[in-house]
Amino acid sequence: MTMSNELPATSGKGRLIILWTLSVLTALTFFAAGGPKLAGVPAMVEIFDKVGFGQWFRYFTGLLEVTAAICLLIPRYAFYGAIALAMVTIGAIIAQLTVLEHSVGAPVALLVTTGVIGYLRKPAWLHTAGRNQVRG
Repeated sequence: MTMSNELPATSGKGRLIILWTLSVLTALTFFAAGGPKLAGVPAMVEIFDKVGFGQWFRYFTGLLEVTAAICLLIPRYAFYGAIALAMVTIGAIIAQLTVLEHSVGAPVALLVTTGVIGYLRKPAWLHTAGRNQVRG
């Protein structure tokens, strides 16, 4: 008995529309978050002062957000962009819980969204990785 994780062919178009909608909205969100960090908006400078890693970390985070957002819009690289953004949002959740004392609602929602995008854009080599193992 074989089981497949693939969706039925009839849902392919709807799945693709949902995937592209999530990808575009998430990419826009991270452009909007990364741009001010790179531009040195005073609120971002203040937040990263509170975090305590230095302003280099603001530039690094902003560059990572903008670059990974671009990757979300390129199907071949969307999985890797989603993984990078998931790591950024995990860092944001930790910073907001420990230092910034802000709500974690937005980063948690973005973590879920990037996780869904990453899962749906999973490269072929990950689909077959577990099948090559011998089962006993």
